Amino acid sequence: MVHAEEDSGIRPSPRTSTDVGAAGIAESHCAVVAFIGDRAYKVKKPVDFGFLDFSTVQARETACRRELELNRRLAPDVYLDLCRVLDGTGGTCDWIVVMRRMPPSRRLSELVRTGADVRPDLEKLARLLASFHSTARSGPDVAAEGRASALRRRWVDNFAGAERFVGTVLDRGQFDEIVGLALAYVDGRGRLLDERIGRGYVVDGHGDLLAEDIFCLPDGPRVLDCLEFDDRLRYVDGLDDAAFLAMDLERLGAPRLAHQFLRWYREFSGAQVADSLAHHYTAYRAFVRAKVACLRAAQGAAEAADAAQQLSGIAVRHLRAGQVRLLLVGGLPGTGKTTLAGGLADQLGAVLLRTDVIRKEMPGADDLATHAGYGQGLYNGSQVHGTYEAMLTRCRALLERGETVVLDASWSSAGERESARSIAQDTHSALAELRCVAPREVAEARIAGRYGDVSDATADVAVAMSRHFDDWPQATDVDTTRPPDESAREARSAIEAATSPPAVL
Repeated sequence: MVHAEEDSGIRPSPRTSTDVGAAGIAESHCAVVAFIGDRAYKVKKPVDFGFLDFSTVQARETACRRELELNRRLAPDVYLDLCRVLDGTGGTCDWIVVMRRMPPSRRLSELVRTGADVRPDLEKLARLLASFHSTARSGPDVAAEGRASALRRRWVDNFAGAERFVGTVLDRGQFDEIVGLALAYVDGRGRLLDERIGRGYVVDGHGDLLAEDIFCLPDGPRVLDCLEFDDRLRYVDGLDDAAFLAMDLERLGAPRLAHQFLRWYREFSGAQVADSLAHHYTAYRAFVRAKVACLRAAQGAAEAADAAQQLSGIAVRHLRAGQVRLLLVGGLPGTGKTTLAGGLADQLGAVLLRTDVIRKEMPGADDLATHAGYGQGLYNGSQVHGTYEAMLTRCRALLERGETVVLDASWSSAGERESARSIAQDTHSALAELRCVAPREVAEARIAGRYGDVSDATADVAVAMSRHFDDWPQATDVDTTRPPDESAREARSAIEAATSPPAVL
C-alpha cells in the first residue's frame, strides 16, 4: 500500500508535458525506478556500500526526503511527492519519491548518442548551472570541502573503494598511475584551491551531473537526481560540478561537446582558472564513476566492467593532460633556447618566463645596461642572482595555481638549477631540463643577426659564459641547428620521458 506523505502543489506544465510511454523499470547500483503512465516512482535499494548506506527504512526515508528537497532547486516541477509504503499492519516499510515522468526522447544522453545537435541545449544548461552555483548555499562547512585536504580525502576514499577490483576489473598499472598523478596534483595546488574558496566558487552543488539525468525540453533543461546521501560530496567547486557532465559527454563519445560545455560554463560563471584544474576535476569524476561501475559489475551487471575500464582510461588521460610541469630551457646565448622555449610554451599552453625580460624589469636595469660585459652591468653576479630569484618567485606562484611553466634562461649556474628543482619538488610539479646546443659559429651568427630582441648578450658574453658554465648532467641536449619543429619534437620526447608519472605517494 502506498500513502502520499505530502502534496507539493506542483503540477506538470503544459509546455513541457511528457511523452507517456509503456511501463518500464530502470535500475542503478542503489535505486530502482518504475515508470507508469506520466509518473516515475523511485525506490532506494536496501544496500550498504560504506560510502552509501540505505540498509534501514529510516536511512531510506532520510535519503528520499533529501532527494525531494535538494532536487527541487533545479527541477521543482519534476519532483512532486514523497510517499510511504505500508505493510499489512499499517507500518511503514519503505519510501518512494514520486516524479513527473520525463520524455525519454529528450534525454541528453540519448540525444548525444543519436547525433542530435545539442549545442543550444548545452549552452542553456551551462548558463543554468552557472546561475544555480551563483546563488547556491555556501559557508564555512561548505568551503571546508574545497580545500586540498578534503579533495585528497575524497580521492583516497575512492581509491580504497576501488582497490578490491584492481587486477580483475581495473588494470594495476593504470590504477597506480592515477593514484600518483592525482595526489601529486592535489598536494601541490593548495594555494589554487584556497583561492577558489576565497572567490566563492565552492558551493552546495549538484554532485552527480550525468547526461542520463538531464532532459532538454522546449522551455529549458531539467536537471534531476542530485547527490543526496552525503552532503560533503555535494559541497564542491562549481567547476568540479560542471566537469562531471563534461566527463559523461566524453564517455558518450562526444569530447568536443564536453570541451565546449566547459568553455560555456567557465564563461558564464567567470571561473577563469588554469586548464589543469578542469582536467583534474574531469579525471576525478571519471574515477568516481569507474568505482561505481566496479560495484555494479560486482552486482552482476554484464556491461559494467567495460564501462569501468573506459572510465579509468578517461581519468588517466585527463590526469596526464593536467599534469603541472616545470621546464628549464637553457644554453649559451645564440643556441636557440628562446625559440625552443617559446615554441614549447605555445604547444603546451604553458606560461613562459624569460630572464632577458625580467632582467630589464629589475631596479636600476637602465643604468646597468650600458655595461655589457660578462660579470658587469646586467650580468654581474648579484644582478644575475636577483633576476633568477625574481623569476623563480613568479614560477612558484604559477605552479601552485596549476600552470605549467617554461623558464627561458642560460641556467649556467648549478645553484640556480637546484633552486628550480626545489620549487618543482615543493609544488609536486614534474620537472624536465633541456640544454640547447649549437656550434659556436652558428650561435655567433645568430647573435649578430638579432634585431629587436630584448637580450643584451653579445658574442663576447657568450664566450665568457661558456668558461663558467657548470656541468649539467641532468639536462637533455637538444640540437637546435635543425628546423625548429624538429628540435621541438626532440624536446617533447625528452619532456615526456622526464615527466613520466610519479611514484605512488
